[in-house]
Amino acid sequence: MTTSATETTTSGTRGRAPMLEFRGVEKIFRNGYHAITPLDLTVRTGEIVSIVGPSGCGKTTVLRMAAGLTEVSRGTLTRHATEQAYVFQDPTLLAWRNVRSNVELVAKLKKMPKQQRRSAARQAIETVGLTDFASALPRQLSGGMKMRVSLARAITSAPKIMYFDEPFAALDEFTRAHMSEVLLDLWRLQDFSALFITHSIAEAVNIAHRVVVMAAHPGRVEQVLTSPSPPTADPAAPRDRDALAEMEREIAGMLAGTH
Repeated sequence: MTTSATETTTSGTRGRAPMLEFRGVEKIFRNGYHAITPLDLTVRTGEIVSIVGPSGCGKTTVLRMAAGLTEVSRGTLTRHATEQAYVFQDPTLLAWRNVRSNVELVAKLKKMPKQQRRSAARQAIETVGLTDFASALPRQLSGGMKMRVSLARAITSAPKIMYFDEPFAALDEFTRAHMSEVLLDLWRLQDFSALFITHSIAEAVNIAHRVVVMAAHPGRVEQVLTSPSPPTADPAAPRDRDALAEMEREIAGMLAGTH
């Protein structure tokens, strides 16, 4: 990994303040396994950074360190945000709570006043397009709808940075592509920063301003690529699909040679 590749940002995020900074960050487990070798990466305000790589390369470990769920062994990790949210692959909905109640849960645990959290939940449910299903139970929802509930719950506290751990991996290809667009719509509305883990190269390229390509044994960053046609605040703005397809092929070639 070169420093220039790591620090290059897109025109839409260049000059924005850092939201998350890794400086020489490493993760070594108690059994001595060196999961992550020195990592340098900056996620800027309003920037989406996706991470792709083979199983065992440490993608989720990087995400968990970023979110404070796993301790850093060496180096410095700085978060410039107090409000953050984590979205898992499993929507983790409580079966006995309806959509509205599930969405309110995180805000309730954070002791947000009742009226405020209900208003925030109502707005979040509307934002993800589930107003007509606010009273439905999880068993009455499709996989994509459950994930929308998970996203709605995550944004009720207006996080400045969001962490996504393969949130759409269990969905069919069509629903997965649609959920990527839902995520970008949420980003346009709330302007949060995001670190997004995925095994899908196409998904990583579509949603991100930059893509981190990792290799395994030990977990390390091979390259950080800047999108030739990143998402913008304007959902109607055209994107260069040929350039994005070329980026996909480049990343696929890199991953074919990693181990």
